[in-house]
Amino acid sequence: MKKITTVMLAAAMLGATMVGCSNGGDKESSGGNGGSTPNVGVAIYKFDDTFMTGVRNSIEKNADGIAKVDIVDSQNSQPTQNDKIDLFLTKKINALIVNPVDRTAAGVIIDKAQAKDTPVVFLNREPLPEDMKKWDKVYYVGAKAEESGTLSGQIIVDYWKANPDADKNGDGVLQYVMLKGEPGHQDAELRTQYSIQAIEDAGIKVEKVAEDTAMWDRVKGQEKMAAFLAANGDKIEAVLANNDDMALGAIEALKAAGYFTGDKYMPVVGVDATAPAIQALEQGTMLGTVLNDAENQGKAAVTLASLLAKGEAISKDSVGFDITDNQYVWIPYQKVTKENAADFK
Repeated sequence: MKKITTVMLAAAMLGATMVGCSNGGDKESSGGNGGSTPNVGVAIYKFDDTFMTGVRNSIEKNADGIAKVDIVDSQNSQPTQNDKIDLFLTKKINALIVNPVDRTAAGVIIDKAQAKDTPVVFLNREPLPEDMKKWDKVYYVGAKAEESGTLSGQIIVDYWKANPDADKNGDGVLQYVMLKGEPGHQDAELRTQYSIQAIEDAGIKVEKVAEDTAMWDRVKGQEKMAAFLAANGDKIEAVLANNDDMALGAIEALKAAGYFTGDKYMPVVGVDATAPAIQALEQGTMLGTVLNDAENQGKAAVTLASLLAKGEAISKDSVGFDITDNQYVWIPYQKVTKENAADFK
Protein backbone atom coordinates (compact mmCIF):
# COMPACT_ATOMS: atom_id res chain seq x y z
CA MET A 1 0.00 0.00 0.00
CA LYS A 2 2.85 2.39 0.85
CA LYS A 3 4.47 1.69 -2.53
CA ILE A 4 1.21 2.31 -4.40
CA THR A 5 0.60 5.57 -2.51
CA THR A 6 4.14 6.77 -3.28
CA VAL A 7 3.74 6.04 -7.00
CA MET A 8 0.40 7.85 -7.12
CA LEU A 9 1.83 10.91 -5.36
CA ALA A 10 4.78 10.99 -7.73
CA ALA A 11 2.50 10.77 -10.75
CA ALA A 12 0.31 13.59 -9.42
CA MET A 13 3.34 15.82 -8.84
CA LEU A 14 4.67 15.07 -12.33
CA GLY A 15 1.28 15.94 -13.84
CA ALA A 16 1.13 19.22 -11.94
CA THR A 17 4.65 20.10 -13.10
CA MET A 18 3.72 19.41 -16.72
CA VAL A 19 0.58 21.53 -16.47
CA GLY A 20 2.59 24.38 -14.93
CA CYS A 21 5.17 24.17 -17.73
CA SER A 22 2.42 24.12 -20.33
CA ASN A 23 0.68 27.20 -18.92
CA GLY A 24 3.95 29.08 -18.66
CA GLY A 25 4.78 28.22 -22.27
CA ASP A 26 1.41 29.45 -23.51
CA LYS A 27 1.83 32.76 -21.68
CA GLU A 28 5.29 33.29 -23.12
CA SER A 29 4.23 32.52 -26.67
CA SER A 30 1.36 35.01 -26.56
CA GLY A 31 3.77 37.91 -26.15
CA GLY A 32 6.78 36.60 -28.07
CA ASN A 33 7.72 37.13 -31.69
CA GLY A 34 6.02 33.91 -32.68
CA GLY A 35 2.81 34.63 -30.74
CA SER A 36 -0.49 35.60 -32.27
CA THR A 37 -0.81 38.80 -30.25
CA PRO A 38 2.53 40.60 -29.89
CA ASN A 39 3.03 43.42 -27.38
CA VAL A 40 3.43 46.83 -29.01
CA GLY A 41 4.59 49.92 -27.11
CA VAL A 42 3.17 53.21 -28.41
CA ALA A 43 4.64 56.62 -27.49
CA ILE A 44 2.53 59.65 -28.50
CA TYR A 45 4.10 63.12 -28.40
CA LYS A 46 1.22 64.43 -26.24
CA PHE A 47 -2.26 63.13 -25.43
CA ASP A 48 -4.07 66.48 -25.51
CA ASP A 49 -3.43 67.05 -29.23
CA THR A 50 -6.82 66.72 -30.94
CA PHE A 51 -5.54 65.03 -34.09
CA MET A 52 -3.29 62.59 -32.24
CA THR A 53 -6.23 61.66 -30.01
CA GLY A 54 -7.97 60.47 -33.17
CA VAL A 55 -4.88 58.49 -34.20
CA ARG A 56 -4.61 56.98 -30.71
CA ASN A 57 -8.24 55.90 -30.78
CA SER A 58 -7.67 54.28 -34.17
CA ILE A 59 -4.62 52.37 -32.89
CA GLU A 60 -6.60 51.01 -29.94
CA LYS A 61 -9.53 49.99 -32.13
CA ASN A 62 -7.49 48.42 -34.93
CA ALA A 63 -5.19 46.57 -32.52
CA ASP A 64 -8.08 44.29 -31.59
CA GLY A 65 -7.07 40.74 -32.41
CA ILE A 66 -3.61 41.57 -33.80
CA ALA A 67 -1.68 43.25 -30.98
CA LYS A 68 -1.72 44.21 -27.32
CA VAL A 69 -0.93 47.93 -27.19
CA ASP A 70 0.43 49.97 -24.30
CA ILE A 71 0.03 53.68 -25.18
CA VAL A 72 1.92 56.33 -23.21
CA ASP A 73 1.92 60.14 -23.13
CA SER A 74 5.30 61.78 -23.78
CA GLN A 75 3.89 65.13 -22.53
CA ASN A 76 5.57 67.02 -25.38
CA SER A 77 8.99 66.29 -23.86
CA GLN A 78 11.64 64.35 -25.77
CA PRO A 79 13.52 63.31 -22.59
CA THR A 80 10.23 61.97 -21.17
CA GLN A 81 9.60 60.06 -24.39
CA ASN A 82 13.14 58.64 -24.33
CA ASP A 83 12.57 57.35 -20.80
CA LYS A 84 9.31 55.69 -21.76
CA ILE A 85 10.89 54.05 -24.81
CA ASP A 86 13.77 52.80 -22.63
CA LEU A 87 11.20 51.23 -20.31
CA PHE A 88 9.43 49.56 -23.23
CA LEU A 89 12.72 48.09 -24.43
CA THR A 90 13.59 46.89 -20.93
CA LYS A 91 10.21 45.12 -20.79
CA LYS A 92 11.13 43.37 -24.06
CA ILE A 93 8.26 44.82 -26.05
CA ASN A 94 7.93 43.19 -29.50
CA ALA A 95 7.58 46.38 -31.56
CA LEU A 96 7.37 50.15 -31.11
CA ILE A 97 5.14 52.85 -32.58
CA VAL A 98 6.66 56.28 -31.99
CA ASN A 99 5.11 59.69 -32.66
CA PRO A 100 8.29 61.63 -31.89
CA VAL A 101 8.32 64.88 -29.96
CA ASP A 102 11.40 65.90 -31.93
CA ARG A 103 11.83 64.25 -35.33
CA THR A 104 15.62 64.67 -35.10
CA ALA A 105 15.65 62.34 -32.07
CA ALA A 106 14.63 59.38 -34.25
CA GLY A 107 18.21 58.31 -34.91
CA VAL A 108 18.92 57.63 -31.23
CA ILE A 109 15.60 55.78 -30.85
CA ILE A 110 16.43 53.60 -33.85
CA ASP A 111 19.87 52.75 -32.44
CA LYS A 112 18.35 51.67 -29.11
CA ALA A 113 15.64 49.61 -30.79
CA GLN A 114 18.04 47.94 -33.20
CA ALA A 115 20.26 46.89 -30.28
CA LYS A 116 17.22 45.02 -28.89
CA ASP A 117 16.06 43.86 -32.35
CA THR A 118 12.76 45.70 -31.77
CA PRO A 119 11.15 47.04 -34.98
CA VAL A 120 9.99 50.68 -35.00
CA VAL A 121 7.11 52.35 -36.83
CA PHE A 122 7.33 56.14 -36.71
CA LEU A 123 4.07 58.01 -36.98
CA ASN A 124 2.96 61.47 -38.17
CA ARG A 125 6.32 63.19 -37.61
CA GLU A 126 8.75 62.03 -40.27
CA PRO A 127 12.33 61.20 -39.21
CA LEU A 128 15.22 62.53 -41.28
CA PRO A 129 15.91 60.42 -44.41
CA GLU A 130 19.36 59.42 -43.18
CA ASP A 131 17.87 58.06 -39.95
CA MET A 132 15.27 56.02 -41.83
CA LYS A 133 18.09 54.33 -43.76
CA LYS A 134 19.79 53.07 -40.60
CA TRP A 135 17.82 49.82 -40.42
CA ASP A 136 15.42 47.80 -42.55
CA LYS A 137 13.03 47.28 -39.62
CA VAL A 138 12.12 50.97 -39.48
CA TYR A 139 8.95 52.31 -41.17
CA TYR A 140 7.09 55.60 -41.34
CA VAL A 141 3.34 56.21 -41.56
CA GLY A 142 2.11 59.70 -42.34
CA ALA A 143 0.88 62.07 -45.01
CA LYS A 144 2.67 64.41 -47.39
CA ALA A 145 2.42 67.85 -45.81
CA GLU A 146 2.83 69.66 -49.12
CA GLU A 147 -0.37 68.01 -50.35
CA SER A 148 -2.34 69.41 -47.41
CA GLY A 149 -0.90 72.85 -48.06
CA THR A 150 -1.90 72.73 -51.72
CA LEU A 151 -5.47 71.69 -50.88
CA SER A 152 -5.76 74.44 -48.24
CA GLY A 153 -4.71 77.03 -50.78
CA GLN A 154 -7.16 75.67 -53.36
CA ILE A 155 -10.06 76.12 -50.91
CA ILE A 156 -9.16 79.82 -50.61
CA VAL A 157 -8.79 80.09 -54.39
CA ASP A 158 -12.28 78.65 -54.96
CA TYR A 159 -13.77 81.10 -52.45
CA TRP A 160 -11.90 84.13 -53.85
CA LYS A 161 -12.98 83.42 -57.42
CA ALA A 162 -16.61 82.73 -56.46
CA ASN A 163 -16.97 85.83 -54.26
CA PRO A 164 -15.74 89.10 -55.81
CA ASP A 165 -16.56 90.94 -52.58
CA ALA A 166 -13.90 88.83 -50.82
CA ASP A 167 -11.48 91.48 -52.08
CA LYS A 168 -12.55 93.99 -49.44
CA ASN A 169 -10.41 96.90 -50.62
CA GLY A 170 -10.73 96.11 -54.33
CA ASP A 171 -6.97 96.10 -54.95
CA GLY A 172 -6.90 92.69 -56.62
CA VAL A 173 -4.57 91.35 -53.93
CA LEU A 174 -5.44 88.77 -51.29
CA GLN A 175 -4.29 90.03 -47.90
CA TYR A 176 -3.92 87.08 -45.50
CA VAL A 177 -2.65 86.08 -42.07
CA MET A 178 -0.97 82.75 -41.31
CA LEU A 179 -1.10 80.74 -38.08
CA LYS A 180 1.81 78.32 -38.09
CA GLY A 181 2.42 75.16 -36.11
CA GLU A 182 5.60 74.29 -34.28
CA PRO A 183 8.67 76.13 -35.69
CA GLY A 184 10.83 73.79 -37.76
CA HIS A 185 8.18 71.06 -37.90
CA GLN A 186 8.05 69.80 -41.49
CA ASP A 187 4.25 69.90 -41.59
CA ALA A 188 4.16 73.52 -40.46
CA GLU A 189 6.79 74.67 -42.94
CA LEU A 190 5.39 72.76 -45.92
CA ARG A 191 1.73 73.58 -45.27
CA THR A 192 2.63 77.25 -45.04
CA GLN A 193 4.72 77.22 -48.21
CA TYR A 194 2.43 75.15 -50.41
CA SER A 195 -0.84 76.82 -49.39
CA ILE A 196 0.44 80.20 -50.56
CA GLN A 197 2.04 78.67 -53.64
CA ALA A 198 -1.33 77.15 -54.64
CA ILE A 199 -2.98 80.58 -54.40
CA GLU A 200 -0.25 82.20 -56.48
CA ASP A 201 -0.34 79.35 -59.02
CA ALA A 202 -4.04 80.18 -59.54
CA GLY A 203 -3.04 83.67 -60.67
CA ILE A 204 -4.00 85.47 -57.45
CA LYS A 205 -1.62 88.05 -56.01
CA VAL A 206 -1.05 87.76 -52.27
CA GLU A 207 0.21 89.94 -49.44
CA LYS A 208 1.12 88.53 -46.04
CA VAL A 209 -0.32 90.85 -43.40
CA ALA A 210 0.94 88.83 -40.42
CA GLU A 211 2.34 85.41 -39.52
CA ASP A 212 3.06 83.82 -36.16
CA THR A 213 3.32 80.42 -34.53
CA ALA A 214 0.49 79.19 -32.32
CA MET A 215 2.11 75.78 -31.67
CA TRP A 216 -0.88 73.76 -32.99
CA ASP A 217 -2.85 75.06 -29.99
CA ARG A 218 -6.41 76.43 -29.96
CA VAL A 219 -5.93 78.93 -27.12
CA LYS A 220 -2.72 80.25 -28.67
CA GLY A 221 -4.50 80.49 -32.02
CA GLN A 222 -7.17 82.66 -30.44
CA GLU A 223 -4.57 84.89 -28.78
CA LYS A 224 -2.54 85.35 -31.98
CA MET A 225 -5.65 86.08 -34.07
CA ALA A 226 -6.83 88.65 -31.53
CA ALA A 227 -3.45 90.37 -31.86
CA PHE A 228 -3.66 90.27 -35.67
CA LEU A 229 -7.11 91.87 -35.54
CA ALA A 230 -5.97 94.56 -33.12
CA ALA A 231 -3.12 95.55 -35.43
CA ASN A 232 -4.59 94.97 -38.91
CA GLY A 233 -8.26 94.08 -38.50
CA ASP A 234 -9.76 95.84 -41.52
CA LYS A 235 -6.94 94.78 -43.84
CA ILE A 236 -7.23 90.99 -43.34
CA GLU A 237 -9.13 89.11 -46.07
CA ALA A 238 -8.35 85.48 -45.21
CA VAL A 239 -6.96 83.30 -42.42
CA LEU A 240 -4.88 80.19 -43.08
CA ALA A 241 -3.94 77.89 -40.20
CA ASN A 242 -1.66 74.85 -40.27
CA ASN A 243 -4.22 72.83 -38.26
CA ASP A 244 -7.85 72.93 -37.15
CA ASP A 245 -7.19 73.73 -33.49
CA MET A 246 -5.46 76.98 -34.41
CA ALA A 247 -8.18 77.74 -36.98
CA LEU A 248 -10.88 77.20 -34.36
CA GLY A 249 -9.02 79.51 -31.99
CA ALA A 250 -8.90 82.15 -34.72
CA ILE A 251 -12.65 81.76 -35.21
CA GLU A 252 -13.25 82.46 -31.51
CA ALA A 253 -11.25 85.69 -31.80
CA LEU A 254 -13.17 86.63 -34.95
CA LYS A 255 -16.50 85.99 -33.22
CA ALA A 256 -15.43 88.29 -30.39
CA ALA A 257 -14.71 90.95 -33.03
CA GLY A 258 -18.21 90.64 -34.49
CA TYR A 259 -17.56 88.30 -37.38
CA PHE A 260 -20.03 85.60 -38.54
CA THR A 261 -23.00 87.80 -37.72
CA GLY A 262 -24.87 89.61 -40.46
CA ASP A 263 -22.65 90.19 -43.51
CA LYS A 264 -19.39 90.29 -41.57
CA TYR A 265 -17.49 87.19 -42.68
CA MET A 266 -13.89 85.96 -42.74
CA PRO A 267 -12.76 82.84 -44.67
CA VAL A 268 -10.79 80.55 -42.32
CA VAL A 269 -9.09 77.35 -43.48
CA GLY A 270 -7.50 74.66 -41.29
CA VAL A 271 -6.09 71.15 -41.65
CA ASP A 272 -7.08 67.81 -40.03
CA ALA A 273 -10.89 67.64 -40.37
CA THR A 274 -11.34 67.03 -36.65
CA ALA A 275 -14.85 66.65 -35.25
CA PRO A 276 -14.98 70.24 -33.90
CA ALA A 277 -13.83 71.51 -37.31
CA ILE A 278 -16.55 69.56 -39.12
CA GLN A 279 -19.09 71.16 -36.76
CA ALA A 280 -17.66 74.62 -37.54
CA LEU A 281 -17.95 73.87 -41.27
CA GLU A 282 -21.62 72.99 -40.88
CA GLN A 283 -22.20 76.13 -38.82
CA GLY A 284 -20.55 78.26 -41.51
CA THR A 285 -17.77 79.67 -39.34
CA MET A 286 -15.00 77.67 -41.03
CA LEU A 287 -14.64 77.83 -44.81
CA GLY A 288 -12.75 74.57 -45.23
CA THR A 289 -10.27 72.06 -43.90
CA VAL A 290 -8.24 69.14 -45.20
CA LEU A 291 -8.73 65.61 -43.94
CA ASN A 292 -5.59 64.32 -42.26
CA ASP A 293 -6.77 60.72 -42.05
CA ALA A 294 -6.28 59.77 -38.38
CA GLU A 295 -8.23 56.52 -38.79
CA ASN A 296 -6.04 55.09 -41.56
CA GLN A 297 -2.79 56.41 -40.06
CA GLY A 298 -3.54 54.56 -36.83
CA LYS A 299 -4.66 51.44 -38.67
CA ALA A 300 -1.58 51.31 -40.89
CA ALA A 301 0.79 51.90 -37.96
CA VAL A 302 -0.56 49.14 -35.71
CA THR A 303 -0.89 46.69 -38.62
CA LEU A 304 2.74 47.29 -39.60
CA ALA A 305 3.94 46.96 -36.00
CA SER A 306 2.09 43.67 -35.54
CA LEU A 307 3.51 42.17 -38.73
CA LEU A 308 7.05 43.33 -37.93
CA ALA A 309 6.80 41.97 -34.38
CA LYS A 310 5.92 38.54 -35.75
CA GLY A 311 8.59 38.65 -38.45
CA GLU A 312 6.04 38.45 -41.25
CA ALA A 313 6.49 39.84 -44.76
CA ILE A 314 5.61 43.50 -45.34
CA SER A 315 3.69 44.16 -48.54
CA LYS A 316 0.64 46.01 -49.80
CA ASP A 317 -1.37 42.81 -49.42
CA SER A 318 -0.32 42.20 -45.82
CA VAL A 319 -0.54 45.82 -44.63
CA GLY A 320 -3.48 46.96 -46.73
CA PHE A 321 -1.68 50.13 -47.88
CA ASP A 322 0.91 50.96 -50.53
CA ILE A 323 4.54 50.74 -49.38
CA THR A 324 6.82 53.38 -50.93
CA ASP A 325 10.62 53.01 -51.04
CA ASN A 326 10.29 49.89 -48.84
CA GLN A 327 9.76 52.01 -45.69
CA TYR A 328 6.96 54.56 -46.14
CA VAL A 329 3.17 54.41 -45.99
CA TRP A 330 1.61 57.63 -47.26
CA ILE A 331 -2.04 58.29 -46.40
CA PRO A 332 -3.64 60.78 -48.83
CA TYR A 333 -5.32 64.02 -47.75
CA GLN A 334 -8.83 65.06 -48.84
CA LYS A 335 -10.42 68.50 -49.25
CA VAL A 336 -13.39 69.09 -46.92
CA THR A 337 -15.93 71.95 -47.17
CA LYS A 338 -19.46 72.55 -45.97
CA GLU A 339 -20.79 70.75 -49.06
CA ASN A 340 -19.18 67.40 -48.20
CA ALA A 341 -18.66 67.79 -44.41
CA ALA A 342 -21.35 65.22 -43.60
CA ASP A 343 -19.24 62.55 -45.34
CA PHE A 344 -16.44 62.99 -42.81
CA LYS A 345 -18.32 62.83 -39.51
